[in-house]
Amino acid sequence: MTNDDILQEFRDAEALLEGHFILSSGLRSPRYLQCARVLMNPARAARLAEALVARLPADVRTAIDVVISPAMGGIIIGHEMGRALGKDALFLERPDGIFGLRRGFRLESGQKVLMVEDVVTTGLSSREAIAAVAREGGEVIAEAALVDRSNGTVDLGVPFHPLIRLDVPTYEADKLPPELASIPAIKPGSRKDAQ
Repeated sequence: MTNDDILQEFRDAEALLEGHFILSSGLRSPRYLQCARVLMNPARAARLAEALVARLPADVRTAIDVVISPAMGGIIIGHEMGRALGKDALFLERPDGIFGLRRGFRLESGQKVLMVEDVVTTGLSSREAIAAVAREGGEVIAEAALVDRSNGTVDLGVPFHPLIRLDVPTYEADKLPPELASIPAIKPGSRKDAQ
């Protein structure tokens, strides 16, 4: 898949939005990718996961024991990545604010993990999830994501393999350009803690 093909998948799903958005990080942006919409179609989710697997280096693909994703946004793409790789797909939850495995999920000591996210902006959730895998006894050897929104600046401490990089400016709430400040802000993401 080319970058144009990938963006077309988002457009076809009405998942590439324009406006004034409050991201889960609290930053503001004029564009938003609603990955839940692009992943709601199983065939489309499978195509995107297969394209993402194809972008992983061969040595990473062969070393993976299990796929793990943080809930909520990463669950669907994590599951599809597990299917495409022929590996189990687990997910982390944080009912008390700290990521951990629940529902009987567990890792064997030293298992090699591919962390999978839908969108990475600041990398905070990814770093928290990677730390949780280490506490659970696994080792994250790489992270894959549908979209890198970090403008190429994110450092996760492991190799990062996004399907597409979307360089969209982000702003602090008190530093908005006038054209963005004139549009009412909406919060389309899943986290309630961002303002």
